Amino acid sequence: MAISELQMGLVGAGGIVVVCIFAFNKWQERKQRKQAELAAGGGAQAPVLSEMPADQGTRTRMEPVIGGEAAARAQPSAKTLSDASARRVPPLLPPEVDERADWVVRIESIEPVVAGRLWQASAQPLETITKPVRWFGFSDLDNRWESIGANSGNSYHWVCAALQLVDRRGPAGDADLNRLADGLQHMCDMFMAIPSVPAKGEALVRAAELDRFCAGVDIQIGVNVVAREHLFVGTKLRGLAEVAGLELWSDGCFHARDELGNSLFVLSNLEPNLFVAEDMRTLTTQGVTLMLDVPRVADGVRVFERMMSLAQQLADGLNGAVVDDNRSPFGEKAVGLIRVQIEQFQGQMGEYGIAPGSVLARRLFS
Repeated sequence: MAISELQMGLVGAGGIVVVCIFAFNKWQERKQRKQAELAAGGGAQAPVLSEMPADQGTRTRMEPVIGGEAAARAQPSAKTLSDASARRVPPLLPPEVDERADWVVRIESIEPVVAGRLWQASAQPLETITKPVRWFGFSDLDNRWESIGANSGNSYHWVCAALQLVDRRGPAGDADLNRLADGLQHMCDMFMAIPSVPAKGEALVRAAELDRFCAGVDIQIGVNVVAREHLFVGTKLRGLAEVAGLELWSDGCFHARDELGNSLFVLSNLEPNLFVAEDMRTLTTQGVTLMLDVPRVADGVRVFERMMSLAQQLADGLNGAVVDDNRSPFGEKAVGLIRVQIEQFQGQMGEYGIAPGSVLARRLFS
């Protein structure tokens, strides 16, 4: 039977379809084989740089990390944390410092420096300063300022020196500020540190103003207990004082203390000799003095009344009399006037922002 042209065309088209299907199957098999080799680490050759797309050849190469190494890189090292913390800027002032009463020089060290070495390096240049200087270092570990001294072994990036501007000897002078600034600069040159010195003129004005206020409220109240006929015997005097809760300190005086151990008022010898524990058995005296330092105690009226009560107890127990500095009897009228004065002066301190008996008050009135 003869085959028409249409039939020949259909046979040819069918052959082409078969070839295409065969080729497609081969391509799929090859693709699947390559994927299997890659998954199994079959060592397929990576393209060389010239075979990579142009934009990939210039990228930064990322090193692969696996397992514990990846975890280690995800967490910064202790040194990295320490260095980052060291660069953190600390609070401007330690809490123990008051910018009204202190002139503070902050120091930043490029490398952490042992506090004791700083102290020793600055000791000689600063020894002629007439006002107290306190030192503080900023702890990167605890994130706080801490007091440091000559034997401090910790290292710090940040240190500050605080010069007290006022005490009972008067205000700090220009010479004190210059000595501190020059001494610290010399120290910083040795340790590659950078000092930040505040304005001196402003500090001197502030010191003069603060000193004037302190002088206006600085009062001490004393009362004497003197012998009438016979001298006071040391053993009996000591016994009465200790029963009242007073303790003999190394300064030669008996002290009444508050709950924090701070002195409220003192009992001293009216004669020049100090009280010494070993000598109390043989000591005799014509009288004693009780003294209250008003700015240095909180609730001054209450402390004054306690002091007057002890004075009367001593007078009764030792056969003495309570008198003022002129040896005049200390009557109720005088006691009332003193109460008013204490309230007035301590009220002024509170309004000025210096609480009577506070740490700042005890520093300024020392």
